[in-house]
Amino acid sequence: METLAALPLEREDPFEPPAVLKELHGPLHPMTYADGRPGWLVTGYTEARAVLDDPRFSNTWQGAAPPIKELIPPEGLADLVIPPGFFIAMDDPEHSRYRRLLTGHFSMRKMRRLEPRIQEVIDGQLDEMARVGAPADLVQAFALPVPSLVICELLGVPYGERSRFQDTTAQAVNLDNSIEQRGAAGAELMGYLSELVGRKRAEPGEDLLSELVTGGELNHEELTGVATLLLTAGHETTANMLSLGAFLLLCRPEQADLVRTDPGVAESAVEELMRYLSITHVGPIRVARADVPLAGRTIKAGETVTLCLPVVNRDATRFPDPDRLDVTRQAGQQLGFSHGIHQCLGQQLARLEMRLAYPALLRRFPTLRLAVPAEEVPLRPRATIYGVSALPVTW
Repeated sequence: METLAALPLEREDPFEPPAVLKELHGPLHPMTYADGRPGWLVTGYTEARAVLDDPRFSNTWQGAAPPIKELIPPEGLADLVIPPGFFIAMDDPEHSRYRRLLTGHFSMRKMRRLEPRIQEVIDGQLDEMARVGAPADLVQAFALPVPSLVICELLGVPYGERSRFQDTTAQAVNLDNSIEQRGAAGAELMGYLSELVGRKRAEPGEDLLSELVTGGELNHEELTGVATLLLTAGHETTANMLSLGAFLLLCRPEQADLVRTDPGVAESAVEELMRYLSITHVGPIRVARADVPLAGRTIKAGETVTLCLPVVNRDATRFPDPDRLDVTRQAGQQLGFSHGIHQCLGQQLARLEMRLAYPALLRRFPTLRLAVPAEEVPLRPRATIYGVSALPVTW
């Protein structure tokens, strides 16, 4: 079995996985990681679910080999330190301790109560787009403000201070920046949220962050870490899905028409867009705690395993005709929100935002189209979350 020399990020087609990955045969591939250590790349759907389900694979950063050179720690720092409260990179029982405090705030019942307000936010941004007129950058005019406004209201982050977290988040996930620059941006973001936690302690409001502060179960550093994680994940990922998904729909007008005209399609369209685009193109990453058999091979204790979601979500054994976009497909088992105990905490919020936003956008502007040729839309392949940096549109 040929060993992969690296994990490629550049996509020859903006909506397709890198060609070298699509040409792989089989679900599991040996790979030389960026620091020279041997490890594995998972491209099979069944195998990916198995890894995400198996507690013998650790979710912490400690000991993980970097699948790309941009994630190699600075010299003298063998392992990146996990900030308190950053439970996305923790195993149980620490992971569950944080998650149980938050799960109720992102339940289906809570999302149903939020739906009218989310629709109001969406309609407000569409009204502003209509007022300003064409052309527009759909990222700045719609895809970024909608989830940012929603997560700010949910957490209690003043939206007027958005430049303090949107810019720093963008810098922190941009792999064109050095790891020191990304670390500095992350530290700046955490500094802002540490300050905000202090303000909530002095004057609690009716929001999630205030509730966590007054609950007394988390100290200041833990609150800062939780707030950083929720704010970053709550706007960065959904914003990229909204903009990249809109880009794809504008390039597939027959699919856009289904989303626009059939109210029953929105839910399946969200799952299909998540499957087809797979904006997480670096990871999830796991480290084997013990020897684990997988796909006829043995993952040795200490070895790193990287899941390649853009290929996993195109596995023909799970999704027939996987390279065809079909917004009516029942793709609810796609792994864009991960799987198992570490599946995305805010997945129901993200689903709701997208389910409401795509049809509303296409109905409000039925002649919406790209303002530049598709090949001129600027992509962000050098970011941990894939997407577009701008989406020029007109109508």
